[in-house]
Amino acid sequence: MSAASKKFDEGRLMQVLVAPIVSEKATMVADKTNAVTFKVLQDATKPEIKAAVELMFNVQVKGVSVANIKGKTKRFGRSVGRRDNIRKAYVTLQAGQELNFSGETA
Repeated sequence: MSAASKKFDEGRLMQVLVAPIVSEKATMVADKTNAVTFKVLQDATKPEIKAAVELMFNVQVKGVSVANIKGKTKRFGRSVGRRDNIRKAYVTLQAGQELNFSGETA
């Protein structure tokens, strides 16, 4: 963990993870592959995401997969709006590791 924080700026790592994604698909992936899904910054790299998760949740990360999701075009009456593009990170944890979002450490 200390090696990860030396390599990257800690302030930047605190901002890399925007929010956890809680959806049917994310829950299914979590049950099947022990992976947690996060919404991350558009320019976040895989090593950065790994370091951020290890720093913030104190767990060992096995791997990181990243997907860029294009925002959909939506109509509101006559005007056309557009949802933001998001970058989604699937963070696979080592066997036996668990993430808890409640904030208390075991």
